[in-house]
Amino acid sequence: MRRPGAVVIAADTVVAVGRRFLEKAADEAEATRFLKLLSGRNHRVFTGVAVVRDGKLSSRVSETRVAFKPLSDHEIATYVATGDWRGKAGAYGIQGPAGAFVQRIVGSHPSVMGLPLYEAVQLLHGVGWRP
Repeated sequence: MRRPGAVVIAADTVVAVGRRFLEKAADEAEATRFLKLLSGRNHRVFTGVAVVRDGKLSSRVSETRVAFKPLSDHEIATYVATGDWRGKAGAYGIQGPAGAFVQRIVGSHPSVMGLPLYEAVQLLHGVGWRP
Protein backbone atom coordinates (compact mmCIF):
# COMPACT_ATOMS: atom_id res chain seq x y z
CA MET A 1 0.00 0.00 0.00
CA ARG A 2 1.35 3.44 -0.92
CA ARG A 3 1.23 6.22 1.62
CA PRO A 4 2.05 9.68 0.26
CA GLY A 5 4.64 11.42 2.40
CA ALA A 6 5.72 8.20 4.12
CA VAL A 7 9.43 7.93 4.81
CA VAL A 8 11.43 4.71 4.49
CA ILE A 9 14.91 4.51 5.97
CA ALA A 10 17.32 1.58 5.66
CA ALA A 11 20.93 0.94 6.60
CA ASP A 12 23.48 -1.86 6.38
CA THR A 13 27.07 -2.30 7.50
CA VAL A 14 30.21 -4.05 6.30
CA VAL A 15 33.64 -4.28 7.95
CA ALA A 16 36.82 -3.98 5.88
CA VAL A 17 40.17 -5.24 7.12
CA GLY A 18 43.01 -5.02 4.68
CA ARG A 19 41.51 -6.02 1.33
CA ARG A 20 38.85 -8.29 2.86
CA PHE A 21 35.23 -7.41 3.48
CA LEU A 22 33.55 -9.05 6.46
CA GLU A 23 29.79 -9.23 6.39
CA LYS A 24 27.76 -11.18 8.94
CA ALA A 25 29.38 -14.41 10.10
CA ALA A 26 27.44 -17.52 9.11
CA ASP A 27 28.43 -19.62 12.12
CA GLU A 28 30.69 -19.78 15.19
CA ALA A 29 33.70 -20.94 13.17
CA GLU A 30 33.44 -17.99 10.81
CA ALA A 31 32.89 -15.59 13.73
CA THR A 32 36.07 -16.95 15.33
CA ARG A 33 38.00 -16.47 12.06
CA PHE A 34 36.73 -12.90 11.72
CA LEU A 35 37.72 -11.99 15.27
CA LYS A 36 41.18 -13.53 14.87
CA LEU A 37 41.60 -11.43 11.72
CA LEU A 38 40.53 -8.25 13.56
CA SER A 39 42.66 -8.97 16.64
CA GLY A 40 45.30 -6.29 17.19
CA ARG A 41 44.45 -4.54 13.92
CA ASN A 42 42.79 -1.46 12.58
CA HIS A 43 39.78 -1.87 10.35
CA ARG A 44 37.12 0.25 8.70
CA VAL A 45 33.39 0.07 9.21
CA PHE A 46 31.23 1.26 6.32
CA THR A 47 27.55 1.85 6.95
CA GLY A 48 25.29 2.90 4.13
CA VAL A 49 22.02 4.63 4.89
CA ALA A 50 19.22 5.40 2.44
CA VAL A 51 16.02 7.40 2.74
CA VAL A 52 13.07 7.31 0.34
CA ARG A 53 10.12 9.68 0.36
CA ASP A 54 7.61 10.12 -2.45
CA GLY A 55 9.88 8.32 -4.88
CA LYS A 56 12.96 10.43 -4.04
CA LEU A 57 15.96 8.37 -2.94
CA SER A 58 18.92 9.84 -1.06
CA SER A 59 21.83 7.89 0.37
CA ARG A 60 25.21 8.26 2.06
CA VAL A 61 27.99 6.05 3.34
CA SER A 62 29.68 6.65 6.68
CA GLU A 63 33.23 5.39 7.25
CA THR A 64 34.61 4.86 10.75
CA ARG A 65 38.05 3.54 11.64
CA VAL A 66 38.22 1.12 14.55
CA ALA A 67 41.28 -0.30 16.34
CA PHE A 68 41.00 -3.62 18.20
CA LYS A 69 43.33 -4.69 20.98
CA PRO A 70 45.11 -8.02 20.54
CA LEU A 71 42.65 -10.76 21.51
CA SER A 72 43.53 -14.02 23.20
CA ASP A 73 41.98 -17.27 22.00
CA HIS A 74 40.13 -17.37 25.35
CA GLU A 75 38.65 -13.87 24.82
CA ILE A 76 37.50 -14.81 21.35
CA ALA A 77 35.98 -18.13 22.45
CA THR A 78 34.23 -16.49 25.41
CA TYR A 79 32.78 -13.77 23.20
CA VAL A 80 31.68 -16.19 20.47
CA ALA A 81 29.94 -18.32 23.14
CA THR A 82 27.75 -15.31 24.07
CA GLY A 83 26.15 -15.34 20.60
CA ASP A 84 26.39 -11.54 20.52
CA TRP A 85 28.23 -11.79 17.16
CA ARG A 86 25.14 -13.12 15.37
CA GLY A 87 23.73 -10.79 12.73
CA LYS A 88 26.59 -8.31 13.04
CA ALA A 89 29.06 -7.30 10.36
CA GLY A 90 32.57 -8.42 11.27
CA ALA A 91 31.07 -10.71 13.95
CA TYR A 92 30.99 -8.07 16.66
CA GLY A 93 28.76 -5.41 18.12
CA ILE A 94 30.51 -2.39 19.61
CA GLN A 95 27.47 -1.77 21.82
CA GLY A 96 27.84 -5.17 23.54
CA PRO A 97 30.63 -7.10 25.23
CA ALA A 98 32.93 -6.65 22.21
CA GLY A 99 33.06 -2.95 23.00
CA ALA A 100 35.82 -3.97 25.44
CA PHE A 101 37.96 -4.99 22.43
CA VAL A 102 37.97 -1.47 20.97
CA GLN A 103 41.05 0.62 21.71
CA ARG A 104 39.85 3.63 19.74
CA ILE A 105 37.52 4.79 17.01
CA VAL A 106 37.81 7.66 14.58
CA GLY A 107 34.43 8.57 13.18
CA SER A 108 30.86 7.77 14.13
CA HIS A 109 30.11 5.42 17.04
CA PRO A 110 26.41 5.14 16.01
CA SER A 111 27.55 4.17 12.51
CA VAL A 112 29.51 1.23 13.90
CA MET A 113 26.32 0.19 15.73
CA GLY A 114 24.52 0.15 12.38
CA LEU A 115 22.85 3.54 11.88
CA PRO A 116 24.90 6.67 11.23
CA LEU A 117 22.59 9.11 13.01
CA TYR A 118 24.11 12.33 11.73
CA GLU A 119 23.91 11.19 8.13
CA ALA A 120 20.42 9.75 8.60
CA VAL A 121 19.05 13.00 10.01
CA GLN A 122 20.68 15.01 7.20
CA LEU A 123 19.06 12.72 4.63
CA LEU A 124 15.68 12.99 6.37
CA HIS A 125 15.89 16.77 6.34
CA GLY A 126 16.85 16.61 2.65
CA VAL A 127 13.55 14.89 1.80
CA GLY A 128 11.58 17.39 3.85
CA TRP A 129 11.01 15.36 7.00
CA ARG A 130 10.99 17.25 10.28
CA PRO A 131 10.49 15.71 13.75
